[in-house]
Amino acid sequence: MGERAGPGDGAVANRAWWDERVPIHLASDYYDLDEFLAEPDVLRAFETAEVGDVNGARLLHLQCHIGLDTLSWAHRGATVTGLDFSGPAVDAAEALAAELALPARFVTADVYDAADVLAGETFDIVYTGIGALNWLPDVERWAGVVARLLAPGGFLYLAEIHPVQDVLDDESGSTFDLDYFDIGPIIWEEEGSYADPDAETDANVTVEYHHTLGSVVSAVAGAGLCLEFLHEHDCVPTQRFDTLVRGDDNLYRFPAGTPRVPLLYSLRASKP
Repeated sequence: MGERAGPGDGAVANRAWWDERVPIHLASDYYDLDEFLAEPDVLRAFETAEVGDVNGARLLHLQCHIGLDTLSWAHRGATVTGLDFSGPAVDAAEALAAELALPARFVTADVYDAADVLAGETFDIVYTGIGALNWLPDVERWAGVVARLLAPGGFLYLAEIHPVQDVLDDESGSTFDLDYFDIGPIIWEEEGSYADPDAETDANVTVEYHHTLGSVVSAVAGAGLCLEFLHEHDCVPTQRFDTLVRGDDNLYRFPAGTPRVPLLYSLRASKP
């Protein structure tokens, strides 16, 4: 576990971390660009089922990183815009879109500035993928931005790491190590990346933020969006705990017959 951070914003340190890791991620087996270029669809089955048909829909992906999820939605027929605060990540996403000949627009901006940068443009779907909200200090402000970006009748779809993961021990994921209601922000200092733990890196400090499930749902409702569903899932894309077992769908779960906790959650909320 990292150290508890002070009240300062970690955006500068976090942006440096992500900027440096773009070439590492492009070269990694984790992202496996050769496979992606052959078949550009990395979305999880529950995501595509819960979002539904996107053909012709205007979709905005917030915090899109190198754009694999964004381009997967484009491959499925959506008219996509990806937004990320890392310039190198946006450059990489644009290069991948060109190589795949997929129509996609990518914008470099902080997520909190998205509505202003996009100058009042609205979308049918605002999508936020796994591992995004932990980089944002203010989830209520985020939800307000999402509401501004949605067209009437449009919806937010969020798939995210379940916050209960933050309080469990790293080895088994079966015991509570921290207070769910009193975590962070947390400063981490680690070399490498989740995509390549052995990579040599210089920008190694990040600040992450814990948002309870209740705080996220309340922020979405407080922004005037109508919750359609909240689902909890027993799977996760990475081996977060040593005991997790990889399945045929490339997602990790607790071994069969053992007690489980939710590892991901998803929600959909519409704008009246």
